[in-house]
Amino acid sequence: MLELAILGFLYADALHGYELRKRITALTGHVRPVAESTLYPAIKRLEKAGLLARETQPGAVAAPRHVLTLTPAGKQELQQRLAEPARGDITDENRWFTLLAFLRHLDDAGTQAGVLRRRLAFLEEPASFFYDGERPMSAEELDDPFRRGILTIARATSQAELTWLRETLASLDGRRR
Repeated sequence: MLELAILGFLYADALHGYELRKRITALTGHVRPVAESTLYPAIKRLEKAGLLARETQPGAVAAPRHVLTLTPAGKQELQQRLAEPARGDITDENRWFTLLAFLRHLDDAGTQAGVLRRRLAFLEEPASFFYDGERPMSAEELDDPFRRGILTIARATSQAELTWLRETLASLDGRRR
């Protein structure tokens, strides 16, 4: 997801590493803070793959800055990752939010809707954090108030997301007509 975030933030704006790190941290930092020791190797991998270009510019006060931009191949890679996300990108909430943050970069409403439909299908599957054998348990079945709290919060979050997904899909479908 780090690579997706790098590609997504560079899609519209050239950024230097520090600014890129700040934006990624703002998006995912509450869950997974981004260390320089993680970010810069990812940038180098993307650069080596021909997806990023680096330009050195004079610094305002101190040392020169390296400004990163997406290459045409980088834009194509981002489009592909957004249009055809892995199952884990759909099912893992943190990865989903990263994907969702850049879904606007897909130009085709039908492709955007296809990604949202995959998330909708996932959320409509019966699931829980706690099971009785193979059967998902509901909040009402739990005696533990803390586990009941987890399920109550998750249910409210899922309901809000389901509502948003259905409204957004209706809007996207309306644009395609």
